[in-house]
Amino acid sequence: MVAMLVSVIGQRGTNALAFLLAFILTGLMISLFRSRLPQDHGRAYAVNGEISKGKARGAGLIFVLCIVLVSLAFMPFSVEYVIYMALLIASMLSGYLDDASDTPWDEYKKGLIDFAIALLTGITYLNFNGCSVELLHWQFTLPYPVYLLLIVILIWASINVVNCTDGVDGLSASVGMLSIGTFAGIYSAQLGSYVTSAWVFIGSLLAYLWFNAKPSSVLMGDAGSRAMGFFLALMALKSRNPFAFLLAALVFILDGSLGILKISLKRFLKISILKNTRTPLHDHARKNLGWSDEQVVMRWIILQCAASALLLALAEL
Repeated sequence: MVAMLVSVIGQRGTNALAFLLAFILTGLMISLFRSRLPQDHGRAYAVNGEISKGKARGAGLIFVLCIVLVSLAFMPFSVEYVIYMALLIASMLSGYLDDASDTPWDEYKKGLIDFAIALLTGITYLNFNGCSVELLHWQFTLPYPVYLLLIVILIWASINVVNCTDGVDGLSASVGMLSIGTFAGIYSAQLGSYVTSAWVFIGSLLAYLWFNAKPSSVLMGDAGSRAMGFFLALMALKSRNPFAFLLAALVFILDGSLGILKISLKRFLKISILKNTRTPLHDHARKNLGWSDEQVVMRWIILQCAASALLLALAEL
């Protein structure tokens, strides 16, 4: 069926059709089922966290399931991709169950789940793709244990920095579309059919943004942010340019990683850093620098556009 569709309207037409279907289906499903999502409790530690209290939370459950259904329908069947979709759902469910819980999940519990997802993804990827890596125009092969360790770090980090960046209406979804689009645009040849899944993800995020634009009525919650982090890391792997993640997801890294580093050093090594800096950085920008939510979103988008343009320039060297 997919091959027939490509032969009639071409690959670009197929991607566009998948994008539109994901957009329409996600928008319809959020409209129908958002009232059944858990309600946000309002996060006391976040800047303006009380504004979110009572809003539908966990919309990632809806748009991730839409992404899986549409992408499986429009992509050639592949055992590898089916496994990735199962792991995408697992990353989403771990976040959704936390969203729906009256008390937040323990960080160690979530960290262990992230590790298991990352390890299974790494084993799957290396089994189907080998240990070849590209860096700009150089290609080399890493030892299996080394590459597996790097993949686990990449996926764990991506899930958590994207999760930390979700906290302002329209922020994480907007930057996420840019990051995913960066991989789809620059590394389309390496990604192959995975470009279709990237367009599906972008289409669903656009539909979600219809409801999440300030003032939002729906929040993606950990269900959406954790799944988006997983998918972004998958794009980095399938592009065979995992180090490109450093620029394609630069805003997520800067915004989310400082908080993780700050907490980890304090908890495990009793070292305090960045005492006058709120984390994640979008909270610092709003509370300490006086930026509005709209300024944070637009300036983070601008920064990611600049980082993506730099990656494109390096890829063309």
